[in-house]
Amino acid sequence: MKNVLIVLAILAVIFFVGKSSYNGLITKDEDVKKTWAEVQNQYQRRSDLIGNLVNTVKGAANFEQKTLTDVINARASATQMKIDINDATPEKMAAYQAAQGQLGQALGRLMMITENYPTLKANQNFLDLQAQLEGTENRVTVARKDFNESVQTYNTKVRSFPTNLFAGMVGLKVRPTFEADAASQKAPEVKF
Repeated sequence: MKNVLIVLAILAVIFFVGKSSYNGLITKDEDVKKTWAEVQNQYQRRSDLIGNLVNTVKGAANFEQKTLTDVINARASATQMKIDINDATPEKMAAYQAAQGQLGQALGRLMMITENYPTLKANQNFLDLQAQLEGTENRVTVARKDFNESVQTYNTKVRSFPTNLFAGMVGLKVRPTFEADAASQKAPEVKF
């Protein structure tokens, strides 16, 4: 009878440790999902602003059609790519980030070229949209930072002993983070 009580006590400890580990993992996993949703929210905000920006630029200047086409195509490419955070791999994250990076580069070229159009620079709608886009880019940066911090906390918990044993049993694994786009390593070239 004494051995049965010892075994039951050990099983109870394992149950409560496992329950605590599992609940902690689920909490961290939900935080990762929440912060990923905020990243997507900010990218959507940027995408929504681009249509208005392009129309304002078209209306205010005889603008280079290729630049506008590049922005429109990059926006279409970025909005078509979706990632389910539950199925995210480093490769999928890199492809997603590359599409978003192309859009960011196209917007950067658009903003640099607009400097040649005094009428456009004086247009209040354009200035308002430009300020909103700059603010959105800052929000995207903060959302990606928050996501990476959330993933770091989650990954640390998933990889730590004894939680890693329970994570493996329930199928929770390490998640990928955002990494800098290779093109962002080179400073943009400004020509006048």
